[in-house]
Parts: sequence; structure tokens; C-alpha cells
Amino acid sequence: MKIGVLALQGAVAEHIKSLQQAGADEVVPVKWPADLEGLDGLVLPGGESTTIGKLMNKYELMEPVREMAERGVPMFGTCAGLILLANRIEGQDWAHLGVFDVLVNRNSFGRQVDSFETDLEVKDMEGDEKYTAVFIRAPHIIEVGDQVEVLSTFNDRVVTARQGHIIGASFHPELTDDVRLHKYFLKMVDEAKQVRV
Repeated sequence: MKIGVLALQGAVAEHIKSLQQAGADEVVPVKWPADLEGLDGLVLPGGESTTIGKLMNKYELMEPVREMAERGVPMFGTCAGLILLANRIEGQDWAHLGVFDVLVNRNSFGRQVDSFETDLEVKDMEGDEKYTAVFIRAPHIIEVGDQVEVLSTFNDRVVTARQGHIIGASFHPELTDDVRLHKYFLKMVDEAKQVRV
């Protein structure tokens, strides 16, 4: 199982470490289209979505990543990564990748100083304990399409959702020692591989 982490901005090393701890065989940073070769899954980390989007265009990653998503390669977007995947962004008449049938509010939890942690119940995740989620200038999902399953909410706001091979989270799972959400993603990758075999 080979997983890529988009390495243009954000907590790339932390995601790589979390994926390794969760059981991925090989994890590689992705900076160029050639780095996408042979990937079984791709993580899009946090950062600043507009900046990452511009860098994806600069390094000619936007189209090949979109094509991967359309081919059914599993993708996991966290914070800004969620915004990159979304097909609708509130107050913006264009999307980045546009492969995840959700409407997102880019900065619904305030500025950096408003960062916080909270315990969430995440549907279908292993273990009975709640998941401690770190929110930093986080977006949230306002609307979900018919094929999108809500996995967790906070104060009536959708903060984790899944559409088939795509999962998005408003928070930063790579900033805690709990790798259950990364394990959940790897399970999605494994399931997708079985289908493609």
C-alpha cells in the first residue's frame, strides 16, 4: 500500500508519520505529477487552500489529481484539504478540484486565535473512545450531496464526511497521537484496491 501526501504546504511530516503508525507500507511526499505514479491513496493536508491551489496549478498537479479522484483513487482532505476537494465553496463561484459533493464554509470557526480541541464521535471508526479533534482556522461542511455520508458533527456543523472513496475532515488528525482516522482512510484504500483487482 503506497500513500502520497501532497507536500506543498501544511503538516506534511506529521501526516506521513501518522500514516506510517497507522500501518501504511510506504508513504511518499508529492510535489510533482511524477510523484503520483503508483499511489493507492492521497492525503491533502491543511494549510491555506488558496495558496495550495495556486501551487497545485504551478506544479501542474491539479488535473492529474482530479483525474485520480475521478478514477476512484481514495483521497483524504483535512482542513484546507477538505476545501480543495469540495465542489462548492461558500462565497466563491469556482472550486479547486471539485470532486467531493459538499458545500464548505472556508473559515467558519474563526481565526488562528480561536483554535480549539474537542472530543467527537466519528461514525464507523474503531474503538469506543471519542476522537480528540484539533480545529485551527477550520472550515465546516454546510451541505452534503445525496451520496455523501456524515461521519461527525460539532455544534450541529458537519466536520467529517465521506463520499465513497473520498473523506474530508475540518480538523487536523495529524496533530494528535490518535491515528484511528488515518487507519479508517487506509481501510478505504484497502477496500478500493480489492475492487480494482
